[in-house]
Amino acid sequence: MKLKVNRDSPTPIAQQIETGARAWIAAHGAGGGRRLPSIRRLAATHHISRNAVIEAYERLVAAGLVRSRPGSGFYIADSAAALISQPVATSGLEEVTNGLWGLFNANEHTLKLGCGWLPSDWREGDDLTHAIRQVARKSRSGIFEYSTPQGPQDLRDLIQERLRLLAINANAQQIVMTGGGSHSLDLLVRMLLEPGDVVFVESPGYYNLFGLLHLQRIHVVGVPRLADGPDIERLEALLAQFQPKLFYINSVFHNPTGSTITPAVAHRVLQLAQQHDFQIVEDDICADFQHAPTTRLATLDGLNRVFYLGSFSKSLSSSLRVGFIACPLSRVQRLVDIKMLTSISASRFAEQVVTTMLQNGSYRKLAERLRGKLSYQMALALNMLKKANWAIHTEPAGGMFVWAKPPVDMTPEALTELAERCAVTLSPGHLFFADHQPTPWIRINVSYIQDPRAKEFIELAS
Repeated sequence: MKLKVNRDSPTPIAQQIETGARAWIAAHGAGGGRRLPSIRRLAATHHISRNAVIEAYERLVAAGLVRSRPGSGFYIADSAAALISQPVATSGLEEVTNGLWGLFNANEHTLKLGCGWLPSDWREGDDLTHAIRQVARKSRSGIFEYSTPQGPQDLRDLIQERLRLLAINANAQQIVMTGGGSHSLDLLVRMLLEPGDVVFVESPGYYNLFGLLHLQRIHVVGVPRLADGPDIERLEALLAQFQPKLFYINSVFHNPTGSTITPAVAHRVLQLAQQHDFQIVEDDICADFQHAPTTRLATLDGLNRVFYLGSFSKSLSSSLRVGFIACPLSRVQRLVDIKMLTSISASRFAEQVVTTMLQNGSYRKLAERLRGKLSYQMALALNMLKKANWAIHTEPAGGMFVWAKPPVDMTPEALTELAERCAVTLSPGHLFFADHQPTPWIRINVSYIQDPRAKEFIELAS
């Protein structure tokens, strides 16, 4: 079986193999019983990982095109002839996951200019390693046992103090620990929404949320995001048409525009929430990147209608998935029940590592250093984009992201192709819109902006 495998493509190797195998099956008449090349042979022929071949074959098995015979290998299924002619359907959910595949599976030589995390060399490992060793040495339960359903009391006490510094009045009993920001969103979607409910989201906005909402068959309506927060005029017009159950807002250093909600807009959003009886999820996972706290919806609301999300994954480690939800006390038990049913608990080990770093001050110092680095990188990025005449949605005061577009008219496909020539991987702009509308705007992660590949891409797109 001859396949074309491009290691520089944003398409994952396993997906390329699956696509090629489908074409090979179709070309060879999809006759049942024909044996596919062995995993070892196919991997050696194309100089690729055996794991990629295994994953591709398993996808073909799941699709009903291939059958596995233990000890013998993989064979074309008798049903393949009927199935191979059916087109592979795509959905809003697959649009999101395919886009994520491109970022997570780009090879190590590709610059992930559109990603949502900090570079590995920004991660300061000494304090983290010390905390990990301390937990491993002192707490066997942290390694082997489940965490408590709501999360450790000592960690929730520490988070209560951190929220107090943001003028958010929440006690530890209102805090539920989670496995990161995405886990928090999943729990809230499960708790607050039913299929067919209407949810307002910011447009552009967070694509992983869109995928979660599509998964639960929620009707998603986009509200334009401006430099000062959601477009209030458009929000009021949409409220005359729809009755949303929920409005998701990324208030500070918004993903992807980098903008921050102003007090006036925050007040008006809460007034409309009261008037039209909808709840608000406030995503604030970039709070630790802000030098001086600004107004939060949770501050003004007092956790009445607002569910407030925080996370340590952006700043500390993408692998140590620790987040939290601060919410009305009346909702805590229900939230914990859903958490127990879906994941039992978050990682006790990760929670204890974060607790240790909060207690010994190393996390506070880390956050201070990251704020300084990001502020410097943001200034460089804005200056570089302006010199290249790129349009900038908002000039962020900090954080990781700038939402920008090149000065020349380019299709999204052409922009992606240009990025690939520069060994740069982008987050496709359409992913940030719930309806996946084509757009020339892209998210730029400023922490990667000094890389020569980023500079070359921005110059060539000008």
